[in-house]
Amino acid sequence: MSNARQDWISYYSRKRIIHQWTQVYLLNTVNCQKVLEVGPALGLVTSLLVNLGYQVHTLDREPRTFDYPDVHHLIKDIRNIQYEEILGYDAIICCETLEHIEWDDVGSVLSAFRNSGARYLIVSVPYMAFQLFWEIYLNSNTVRQYFSMKKLLWRKDFKAEADGGHQWEIGYRGYPLRHWESRLEAGGWSIVKREFTEHCRSVFHLLQAR
Repeated sequence: MSNARQDWISYYSRKRIIHQWTQVYLLNTVNCQKVLEVGPALGLVTSLLVNLGYQVHTLDREPRTFDYPDVHHLIKDIRNIQYEEILGYDAIICCETLEHIEWDDVGSVLSAFRNSGARYLIVSVPYMAFQLFWEIYLNSNTVRQYFSMKKLLWRKDFKAEADGGHQWEIGYRGYPLRHWESRLEAGGWSIVKREFTEHCRSVFHLLQAR
């Protein structure tokens, strides 16, 4: 197996794949055609959207790591994005990306997304507040179980990673869910739907421009 294939299989792991499905599921609940995908990673969501008939462009601060010649790619750091650079989209998807920038910079990014004229925004960030998940699968040949629990992180400070890594996560001290949702609303967005993904522990929001 090539290194590229191995990287793809490792990144889109069994427990993470629900994360990509949730993005497409939420987008399908609204009426839109032209989509900007921020932080396309290795291209699974891009491919899903293209095959579902959406007109897709991607944006990241680095060149794209996968080939998709018919999909335009804008190289831009979202901390410096101007709304004039992203005009004309019905919806913007920005999942597992905002936590990579400083908390104080998030507001300006959300405002730029809002001012671009996009009607909808789908965002997800890591969610580490109290949660418990237990799953078991059993047949005559196989037994498989998964258990996960997060607790008491609201008493701990999040240790920011090096540039490019996570700078904050929801659920740690100072970052409760209500503060995150207040920040989303302050950026000019109304919350339409909230979803949690249990395996990869993220919180999704489908937002509509106010």
